[in-house]
Amino acid sequence: MGERLATDSKDTMDGHPIYKRVLLKLSGEALMGRAEYGLDSHTVKQIAQDIGSVVAMGVEVCVVIGGGNIFRGVKGAAAGMDRAQADYMGMLATVMNALAMQSALELAGLPTRVQSAIPMASLCEPYIRRRAQRHMEKGRIVIFAAGTGNPFFTTDTAAALRAAEMGCEALLKGTQVDGVYSADPHKVVDAKRFDSLTYMEVLSQDLAVMDAAAISLARESRLPILVFNLHRPGAFASAMRGEGAYTIISDA
Repeated sequence: MGERLATDSKDTMDGHPIYKRVLLKLSGEALMGRAEYGLDSHTVKQIAQDIGSVVAMGVEVCVVIGGGNIFRGVKGAAAGMDRAQADYMGMLATVMNALAMQSALELAGLPTRVQSAIPMASLCEPYIRRRAQRHMEKGRIVIFAAGTGNPFFTTDTAAALRAAEMGCEALLKGTQVDGVYSADPHKVVDAKRFDSLTYMEVLSQDLAVMDAAAISLARESRLPILVFNLHRPGAFASAMRGEGAYTIISDA
């Protein structure tokens, strides 16, 4: 597809956000920065600042974080571990990342709550939809940890599910590149970048954006997905104003 969708540019001339409530999906790997494992404090701080700039625009923000920087269930299963057990370990890794992000956000002066799909009362709240909605209405950032609480489901699917449950107007996925490409642009020099795509184009072309279950759920919920470069400072806020480089996935 060519030019960006017209619905993507409403109210952008005066710098106002085009959405009032959004979910930001972060991969665990995004928190590593240039490290090979774990968390990079500078990267986590930068992401927290970018989230803060969007909250300052009057946007209600919730977050889903993966755990691939610590443990990935699929790799554990490939190594011979029981898949369900490996996925539960991956869910625990997402809780660690959520707590780290909460700390960075609160150091930046942003009120934050972590809710886990696997109850662990000593560390965070259990996931309760109506409570999460009230937190967001009060201006608090809510970080959803432990995926859906079920094995065999990715954090991409968890992000689409939570965004639908929270009544979000868009799901934003922060990646290593500035949108969706026909192939990995780090490996394929002439990979084509898309400004806009439909859900069906993503599925039919098997584009590596999010898994099929997440795309299908977003389609059913009529939830646009914006894919942008998480590591470019200010890119989150720019996408929220309909500016900068990103790809939008929708029905149109």
